[in-house]
Amino acid sequence: MKQGRLEDRLQMRRLTTEDTAQYNALLRYAFQVTDSELAALGWNRKEMERSKKPVLKKTESFGWFDGEKLASQISVYPMEVNLFGRMYRMGGVTGVATYPEYSGRGLMSRLIKQALQNMRDNRQSLSMLYPYQIPYYRKKGWEIVSDKMTYTIKDTQLPKRRHVRGMVERVDIDSEDVCKVHDKFTKMRHGALKRNELEWEEYWRWEADDVLVAVYYDAQEKPCGYLVYYIANDVFRIKELVTINQEARHGLWNYIAAHISMIEKVVGYNYTNEPMAFLLEDSEIEEEIQPYMMARIVDFEAFIRDYPFDIISMHDDLHFIIEDPVMECNSGDFSLSWDAEGKTILERGGTRGEIVRCGIGTLTTMFMGYKRPTYLRRVERLQAGDEAIRILEDIIPIEQPYFSDYF
Repeated sequence: MKQGRLEDRLQMRRLTTEDTAQYNALLRYAFQVTDSELAALGWNRKEMERSKKPVLKKTESFGWFDGEKLASQISVYPMEVNLFGRMYRMGGVTGVATYPEYSGRGLMSRLIKQALQNMRDNRQSLSMLYPYQIPYYRKKGWEIVSDKMTYTIKDTQLPKRRHVRGMVERVDIDSEDVCKVHDKFTKMRHGALKRNELEWEEYWRWEADDVLVAVYYDAQEKPCGYLVYYIANDVFRIKELVTINQEARHGLWNYIAAHISMIEKVVGYNYTNEPMAFLLEDSEIEEEIQPYMMARIVDFEAFIRDYPFDIISMHDDLHFIIEDPVMECNSGDFSLSWDAEGKTILERGGTRGEIVRCGIGTLTTMFMGYKRPTYLRRVERLQAGDEAIRILEDIIPIEQPYFSDYF
């Protein structure tokens, strides 16, 4: 047994590549990843450690150490995400884990606060994560902002072939054309993550040897869409289908349907928060929905000053009263108004304007467009009068977030 009080032994510090082995060991313990499961994916422990070394170089990672032993950890990726056509710097939270013998001591709460403060210092006014415990992250200010829909289409329900002028070609997973399509898609689609080298590394980390990639090229040989998929046990499984126009969508579904002699059904994922059934002639398909990503505003003032409000005419001022369980800088009163040219004016304090009272999580899901102000008031997540709701409905763009990445 170690000597001395645990509280005196514990120290928080930033992780370096020297901590890679302990970082991975804690992840594997917390998420119950065994050597046999790694082997099934074609990995061994040494390969996993090597793959994560660059991650620790490129992320803000912090941990609590009991002497030389890592007890608790958190990592933040520097990312960018499209919010209604404006790119926001975003902190992608991952690697959240604590050994059970150190749980219940508030270690993770302090790591989360440190991570959020670092994000604020780095001008990352938004944070996103994939939750393993939604209630826990809700208590810390994150809220659900996107869904993942799983659809199953029988071979007899596949779309009929549509005439297109281009063609589909299978390419390597590191094809530059795939990156070009996604870059263009990100600029078009609210909620989409911009994929740089780090993001693509995470995207391919576990599946690069198993999946195939097909790109749709139009008549001018420009890439307009791509499909990431694999076929196993008579099932065509779609990991991702990205298109920048309807021609590419028809062309890629023509390609999928061309496998009809090899498959019994197609199973895929849809992140648009719009049912696939409406797009099919035979709409009696199976669709399941589950919450996917959570987000939270890190710095309310910076987030709002950059926000692309849909200002068509002058509105009355708004008076936000916000509660944030972690970031004190976001709690309190804020007055929001716009000048004659539509420029946003945000002031801390004051009592001017129509009152809007809510927590930071509710504010996040509302400003990201996942849930509308009218709905949030109806379910008592937002306190506001009729005029405040009318203003919010007018100024918040109407579009559901699309987020297909995992980290």
